[in-house]
Amino acid sequence: MATALDDLRSALSAGRASISTDPDVVEGYRRDQTTIVAPGRPLCVVAARSTSDVAATLEWAQRHRVPVVPRGGGTSLAGGATAVDGCVVLTLDKMTAITELDPANELAVAEAGVRNAELDRAAAGHGLMYAPDPSSFEISTIGGNLATNAGGLRCVKYGVTRDSVLGIEVVLAGGRVLRTGRRTVKGVAGYDLTSLFVGSEGTLGVITSATLRLRARPAEYPRTMTAAFGSFAAAARAVMAILAARLSPSLLELIDRATLRAIDDYRGLGFGDRTGALLIAQDDAGGGARPVEEMRAICLAQGASLAEISADEAESRQLLEIRRLAYPAVERLGRALVEDVCVPRTALAEMVARIEAAAATHGVPIATVAHAGDGNLHPVFVTDPGPDDLPEPVWAAADEVFSAALELGGTLTGEHGVGVIKRRWLARELGEESMAVHHAIKDALDPAGIMNPGKLL
Repeated sequence: MATALDDLRSALSAGRASISTDPDVVEGYRRDQTTIVAPGRPLCVVAARSTSDVAATLEWAQRHRVPVVPRGGGTSLAGGATAVDGCVVLTLDKMTAITELDPANELAVAEAGVRNAELDRAAAGHGLMYAPDPSSFEISTIGGNLATNAGGLRCVKYGVTRDSVLGIEVVLAGGRVLRTGRRTVKGVAGYDLTSLFVGSEGTLGVITSATLRLRARPAEYPRTMTAAFGSFAAAARAVMAILAARLSPSLLELIDRATLRAIDDYRGLGFGDRTGALLIAQDDAGGGARPVEEMRAICLAQGASLAEISADEAESRQLLEIRRLAYPAVERLGRALVEDVCVPRTALAEMVARIEAAAATHGVPIATVAHAGDGNLHPVFVTDPGPDDLPEPVWAAADEVFSAALELGGTLTGEHGVGVIKRRWLARELGEESMAVHHAIKDALDPAGIMNPGKLL
């Protein structure tokens, strides 16, 4: 491939992109955060700095039939940015310009490498916010968030990434540049191509820029309420009662006993074995303490042993930090498979019971947190450190959990995406006709099959 690489260098010479075959550099781009997926060995890494760099790379790749794996911050938990043998890893993390911020129309235009938190901080200067906030918001990129249709803690009120996207610029296989969507809040002209690419995991094209909807920023930092329950089922009943009261919380998170124990071991917060679940809620509507006080009263009525409201912003942030400690705490216990299923909210307690049953049946520790207002659960399967592949009992437990989610009317993934991890289960959810349509779209837009191969389909 030496001659082909010279050709690629020539194609990129007009732009500011860099290309590296240095083994140490390449090694840093082989994996994402899905450590259980064995990565391939890339041919090289291309660091794009413009849409023209991306277009030149994809034109070259199609001509030479070289696979392309797009990459942002590398925070995928489904193996979506894992390299394959002989590929070009195309990283967009140098494309970091917020090219427009329009307060009057409440929108921003950001390149794919802009960090989620950076966009939110830029919007804050105008009294606005970028609502999607995945747990990786400080390091994940807008391009990666769009590619996976990422969620986050505020989804219960503001929706997932797709709900904040007005339009995109995307480079198709072969180097064609497509611009979709609009700058208006409403618009129904033509097919919804924007939504087609959001969540497509880089298998149909590489998103280079997006026009994004901003929202009014709360005038003050939201008050936070925490409530301790004897069981997850009791906490889930409190969640349903809060939603039935139409209180519109901006955050509604549940942490199970296993996760709380891990956090105790990690930081010594003193939850003890009597706390079966912890509910964390926020309200950002600006109604003072009344909404969170109502949520506190509901929790106590539903059997909470303790329910407290933050006194100030500092305490509110400290309480929310408990939720953000969940993954670091559990990952200290061993190698972790962080999963993502979503069920109707009324099935939340039953889904957790099914997760606990799978853990007991297969002898696999599972710690679960949930975006409870969405019915979106993250069971984390823990196993001993070892080779890339997981022991069979872990896969058996995962199969049981995924099957339960589908049986309860749910989905295999609420926000992480399919990536490599869930390809084997996708047809079970979508069905034969839907899979045929998926393949037809893939074949039409990527006839050579070089766009992030082995992911999603």
